[in-house]
Amino acid sequence: MGEPSFDTPLPIVNAAYESMKSGGGHYTSSWGSKSLREAIVQKVRRKNRIGADIENAIFITTKLAIYASLLTVSKTSFEALVPDPGYYYSEPVILSGGRPVRYKLASDFTLDLDEIRSKITPRTRAIVVNTPSNPAGKVFDRKSLRGLLDLCLEKGVKVISDEPYEDIVYEKKHVSLGSMEESPSSVISLFSLSKSFSMTGWRAGYVVAEGETIRSINRFLETAVTCYPPFILAASEFAIRNGGPFTAEFRDELKERRALLRDGLSEIPALEWEDVEGAFYGFPKFKKRGGSREVAMRLLNEQNVAVLPGVIFGPSGEGRIRISFGSSRETIVGATRRMKDFFKIIR
Repeated sequence: MGEPSFDTPLPIVNAAYESMKSGGGHYTSSWGSKSLREAIVQKVRRKNRIGADIENAIFITTKLAIYASLLTVSKTSFEALVPDPGYYYSEPVILSGGRPVRYKLASDFTLDLDEIRSKITPRTRAIVVNTPSNPAGKVFDRKSLRGLLDLCLEKGVKVISDEPYEDIVYEKKHVSLGSMEESPSSVISLFSLSKSFSMTGWRAGYVVAEGETIRSINRFLETAVTCYPPFILAASEFAIRNGGPFTAEFRDELKERRALLRDGLSEIPALEWEDVEGAFYGFPKFKKRGGSREVAMRLLNEQNVAVLPGVIFGPSGEGRIRISFGSSRETIVGATRRMKDFFKIIR
């Protein structure tokens, strides 16, 4: 699964509990509390180098934020470019009335600006970019992101920059695309607390964008959700202001788990490991007959090992499987042992 095995740190849980005891179970602002939005602005200014003010920030769970952001750019028969392989962005494009157009990543899963340029048409309203990326675990460099922003400015296209794994980066450094603007304009930046603080079930995240985009998202939230629970806002604010040590601890442990998975898979000739720079997934190529769906189902049914078939992330993911190393060390060791047995047998 796309979540780390860690529990949410107890001080974050206690912040929610104290809020509940203090009456934090009633309606609140659909924007999120003012103090939380101030914490978001301080964080993105300090860490992401995005020149945001409070009118540029709104609290929203990130998966819903993808859909809400697309709604803000949508018009009749619009298109949005989504990465291949990439996360499940096509469905919210369709849901918001558009047509998803896949752009292939380069052979090493970095951005291919010529490919992106070739897919832009007069109907293109947005390009979705995800760094660190899911499923390939690539961290895009500043030069390629700058080239993407320049292309979008040239074509008058918005960029939806999805950054839920911003804190799960190993040897490289994460760069936020929004840092390349003096103030939010063409970039809609999406952030999540799910991975950084192991808060997947809390549905906590936020968007930073130019004011009209944020106001449009707020109108959507007022109608669709009303507001998020005040105790979740309180816990999220605590995490944003104080959660750095928790994130560092998680990242160090995930780095050890990455090494465990890499070493285990290196003993399987049928799998080809590739460097993972961020997030917590291996995306190895397999050298056996059959599609990735067949391989994933057989691993599940014959070895009780759950992986995701690469093809669900787009046609370019075929011939690969996604393996999470968010699981415990024991699970990783046991799973790689079972996979070794499986790939000895499979033809």
